Amino acid sequence: MKKLLLALPLMLVIGASSVDQDELMQRAQGLFKPIPTVPPKLEDTPLTPEMIELGKLLYFEPRLSSSWLISCNTCHNVGLGGVDLLETSIGHGWQKGPRNAPTVLNAVLNIAQFWDGRAKDLEEQAMGPVQAAVEMNSNPERAVATLMSIPEYVERFAAAFPGADDPVTFGNMAKAIEAFEATLLTPGAPFDRYLEGDRDALRADEKQGLRLFLEKGCSACHGGINMGGSGYFPFGVVEKPGAEILPPDDKGRFAVTRTASDEYVFKSPSLRNVALTPPYFHSGKVWSLDQAVAIMGSSQLGQELGDQETQALAAFLRALTGKQPSLEYPVLPPQTAKTPLPDVEVRTAAAGP
Repeated sequence: MKKLLLALPLMLVIGASSVDQDELMQRAQGLFKPIPTVPPKLEDTPLTPEMIELGKLLYFEPRLSSSWLISCNTCHNVGLGGVDLLETSIGHGWQKGPRNAPTVLNAVLNIAQFWDGRAKDLEEQAMGPVQAAVEMNSNPERAVATLMSIPEYVERFAAAFPGADDPVTFGNMAKAIEAFEATLLTPGAPFDRYLEGDRDALRADEKQGLRLFLEKGCSACHGGINMGGSGYFPFGVVEKPGAEILPPDDKGRFAVTRTASDEYVFKSPSLRNVALTPPYFHSGKVWSLDQAVAIMGSSQLGQELGDQETQALAAFLRALTGKQPSLEYPVLPPQTAKTPLPDVEVRTAAAGP
């Protein structure tokens, strides 16, 4: 009898009428959109082949860091769901960063970048880690000197920025990285196929999870194409999680706006490919997707989710995993005698939020 009762919600989904199934699909199609197969047009960065290829080289270029060890791909590994699978990233001199690294995949679809939204786009975001002492520990002057010292980069910048009097600049470096990152899309998830009209793209338990996702109110913060990344919300609407998960000294967006109502407010993360990107939350303290779902239920919704509800929601979230980018690792151009040499001295630096 107990097993029969536990199986009842799944049986209800399996036995749901075609009308109910159509209604579920229509509700989903009204709130979400499939990940596109081509990147959106950027405001002031042309997505030319020359720009994208230059950005790809720069994304994998460790010599933009003062140690020659850290590239964009170090913390946002394209082969690992766009993250580094660490609680918080390890930067220059083995310093531990303050927050979990968000995925770079589909990041171009977010309203802003970083957990607190302090960068308005990927171009602005690309400038931050290069200069952060806890990350790449360099500066614009050194980055430009490095690029200028390598003839192939000088040629590629000229091709990517035709007509520019001074194509090799720190800002243009960021634009090129933005262009490449904009191509890192993951279409074709089972849920995308469902949104496109394939009723069989989701299993029964995944549809049950989708129904719960809608009925519980998860879509209020995780809607749109990226299923998140489109707004800012307090972490702990109903009940604040413990200090380990929500560190009291990291007040989120408050550090950007200095507005009291923004204390412990963060940009909602995209749930796309979330099954590939543990650990979870800005603190990176939760490794289990099921546990993360349960915490969100109590903290954001004020509901203690049952085991079957948690499992169904997690099953749905796993159906958000799309086709991962398939890239050939680039052969980077060689340095010259003019290239600034690596600095591997370990120094202590304060880790900002």
